[in-house]
Amino acid sequence: MTRQYFGTDGIRGIVGQDPITPDFFIRLGFAIGSILVKNNRDKKIKHPSVVIGKDTRVSGYMLESALEAGLIASGADVYLTGPMPTPAIAYLTKILKAQAGIVISASHNPFPDNGIKIFSESGEKLTDAFEREVELVLSQPVKTVVPHELGKARRIDDAEYRYAEFCKSTFPEKLNLQELKIVLDCAHGATYHVAPKIFSELGAEVIAIGNEPDGFNINLDVGSTHPNAIREATLKYSADLGIAFDGDGDRVVMIDHLGNIVDGDQLILLIARALKVTNQLKGGVVGTLMTNMAIEKAFYNLGVEFVRSDVGDRYVLETLLKKGWSIGGENSGHILILDQHSTGDAIIASLQVLKSLQLLNQSLHEATRDSPLYPQVLINVETHKKIDLDHNQSIQDAVKDVESKLNTKGRVLLRSSGTEPKIRVMVEGEDLESVKNHANFIADKVREVA
Repeated sequence: MTRQYFGTDGIRGIVGQDPITPDFFIRLGFAIGSILVKNNRDKKIKHPSVVIGKDTRVSGYMLESALEAGLIASGADVYLTGPMPTPAIAYLTKILKAQAGIVISASHNPFPDNGIKIFSESGEKLTDAFEREVELVLSQPVKTVVPHELGKARRIDDAEYRYAEFCKSTFPEKLNLQELKIVLDCAHGATYHVAPKIFSELGAEVIAIGNEPDGFNINLDVGSTHPNAIREATLKYSADLGIAFDGDGDRVVMIDHLGNIVDGDQLILLIARALKVTNQLKGGVVGTLMTNMAIEKAFYNLGVEFVRSDVGDRYVLETLLKKGWSIGGENSGHILILDQHSTGDAIIASLQVLKSLQLLNQSLHEATRDSPLYPQVLINVETHKKIDLDHNQSIQDAVKDVESKLNTKGRVLLRSSGTEPKIRVMVEGEDLESVKNHANFIADKVREVA
């Protein structure tokens, strides 16, 4: 049986070694559609519409059909886009005036996993309240509407073109990517067909890797979570830089021409610095509890206000909207630039980095060499039960012991994963070996109760 739960990226069904069955996704589609039908009655929208996209996992075909069936049974109409990046669905939901968008994806996870992310009509992640309402309706039986109230489905044949033009519109007309050789790693995922086209049409010489999905190889030793592939290709082809996306196209990491990894923290700092220099920065920057301490200090030295949110792009977005700021993100490569898009978009973030480099008249290496990161060690401890991290005495004693040794020159962060049955133990500080020892010490204490 498929295991389901709600995480910070939306509703997910993580299947692990279990067989994937479509029945849950039929009920899920019906639940989402039923709520949309009910919520839009006052707006005189008889058949609310939902955009459905997916990444390249083989299970996406089956789950797409199951969601489609459930939504139609509830009275909702469906727009099908085929394989498209997650942020593309957020954009298409807005321009098609749909009431919701659904992406069938497990993001950076391996191919056996799958699930969904849901966007509102404004292209933003749906609220916790909506997720709770969906959970409630899921417990009820599916009762198909009468035949004349059934929804309809149609395919959006120009979805790729619309999204590509949108991405290109975020890059200034007076600039271009000519004379740049770029390696793109598409993770055998949802950006495989659209990303090379966008960068090529803006003038770059593009060498694409990870662009041959077969349904089973998404994120397999490629993409933003496996940066060795893009590093090797960047050096092999003597490229100016490399850009690696994750399976659904909302995360990005880069490689400079010397093979150095540039993560989300450093990219956000680079973009903010270029905007600060050109007097275009709107307010401050939002990071997360995982943002490297060195980046926080760099923002302080730059004179830019910096605040942390909980981990998850949803919480970054909530903080940005509350502050009225436009830039934030995570070290994993989720980068939000609200002046350009309502959600994290790896392609758009990459274009903003390239724009920033031109404004600063620097290479990626030159722009990031003065922002080295503190050594940070992250250990994922698998758990078989719920652990109250805040009230487990042995774990808290271990954390306090490490924090006293780090003094003010490092941090400890413990949190439960939002998408996997794991406890994430993160320690950062100035010395790598001591950071490793501290992280292993705390991880061992977690394993004792896991």
